[in-house]
Amino acid sequence: MTLKINSLAPDFKANTTIGEISFHEWLGDSWGVLFSHPKDFTPVCTTELGSLARMKPEFDKRNVKVIGLSVDPVDDHNKWLKDINDVTGYKPEYPIIADEKLEVAKLYNMLEGDAGVTSMGRTAVDNQTVRTVFIIRPDKRVGLFLTYPMATGRNFLEILRAIDSMQLTAKHKVATPADWKKGEDVIIVPAVKDEEAKKLFPNGWDALKPYLRKVPDPSK
Repeated sequence: MTLKINSLAPDFKANTTIGEISFHEWLGDSWGVLFSHPKDFTPVCTTELGSLARMKPEFDKRNVKVIGLSVDPVDDHNKWLKDINDVTGYKPEYPIIADEKLEVAKLYNMLEGDAGVTSMGRTAVDNQTVRTVFIIRPDKRVGLFLTYPMATGRNFLEILRAIDSMQLTAKHKVATPADWKKGEDVIIVPAVKDEEAKKLFPNGWDALKPYLRKVPDPSK
């Protein structure tokens, strides 16, 4: 199955740094961020896990659970956590999946089906496509995914910004424009005709074009 936006995020059971979890059960009614790494003890990923550990309170505020994935055993993950703390000053407290058999990576279309059944002997380059961030909605469907090359560190502020947009637009009939940040003006979705818009937004709107009507952030 090829994953796309609105696909059901595949469920799985896996060993992690906090013990075995069942993914959907672990998510509960929260939003989720699943972000993957091609190998433990790699430089860019070391900075990423530390950055996300530092920012985790911001995800907690938004009812977002964070989970990492790397195709190495839990013992390696735990050793890596010490390096992450040394390098960044933050030790991840969120779980990291030990995908030694490459099962989750394949389930989420990050590796081909013929990639083998073990991470043993595979290098980070072999697993370079295991560099995706999935944002999963409370309905267990994929809301967004971004895949990065190995040499480009991920920007978790952008992930937070996208979550702010997704959570806002799930509650209100609006969309967010380019470069939008929480609290800035938003756009009334085209499906809402003017008569309905008058009821939803009684203070009116700024019509830049008939199809582009801007209003203040309704969550303010």
